Amino acid sequence: MTAPNYRRLLRPALFLTVLATLSACGAVTRVSQIGTTPPLAPIENPITRSDYRTVSLPMPAPTTVTHMPNSLWRQGARAFFKDQRASRVGDILTVIIGINDKATFNNTTTRSRTNIDDSDLTNLFGLESQLGRVFPQAINPASIVSLGSSNSSKGVGTVDRKEELSLTIAVIITQVLPNGNLVIQGRQEVRVNFEVRELLIAGVVRPEDITAANTVNHTQIAEARISYGGRGQLTDVQQPRYGQQVLDILLPF
Repeated sequence: MTAPNYRRLLRPALFLTVLATLSACGAVTRVSQIGTTPPLAPIENPITRSDYRTVSLPMPAPTTVTHMPNSLWRQGARAFFKDQRASRVGDILTVIIGINDKATFNNTTTRSRTNIDDSDLTNLFGLESQLGRVFPQAINPASIVSLGSSNSSKGVGTVDRKEELSLTIAVIITQVLPNGNLVIQGRQEVRVNFEVRELLIAGVVRPEDITAANTVNHTQIAEARISYGGRGQLTDVQQPRYGQQVLDILLPF
């Protein structure tokens, strides 16, 4: 075997060896756990983990609370008792999502058209008898032009949709508008095995719509943007391959 051929076979062999080694590490761990319950991760300081990242979120400007001497009233307070509802940037608000929508549409369209045109050219300045010299075959002037067309179209459209979603998510106030309304945004991710379920929500709420339990319904959120989906192995299987999606976009038929 020549040197170039040897190098050509050596690279795939090394690649397969690395893959086999990586898979073997996982296989050895799984084999060692046969007959035993899966071990739980140890309790440790999350800050010491290599994948730890600090969180940076919008925070309100620091304020100084001044207590009046011999008075229970706090200067700058809006009420005698402290309001526990979210009202400032960085506060947490609970959003209750209960979507139960149903829509049914049935549309039927039928269209039919028939056209018949017939030209009876019996006299053409006395030249109708000379048409035989121009055209190779005999022509009947009474039926020189005869056209007919028929068009039929029928369309049926049916929409039967039912959407139901019941979730609860905690969001953060990211902005207080000049009129007092609160801009909220929240994100929740839940991973089960190799599938991640992701919930995103954003919008604007009025402080008056927040209940005493610090909750608000999704129907009271203006400009609501709610997204519920997932990513992972199951989602990849449910989606068409990239090549098929490209063909669906480019092919005109």
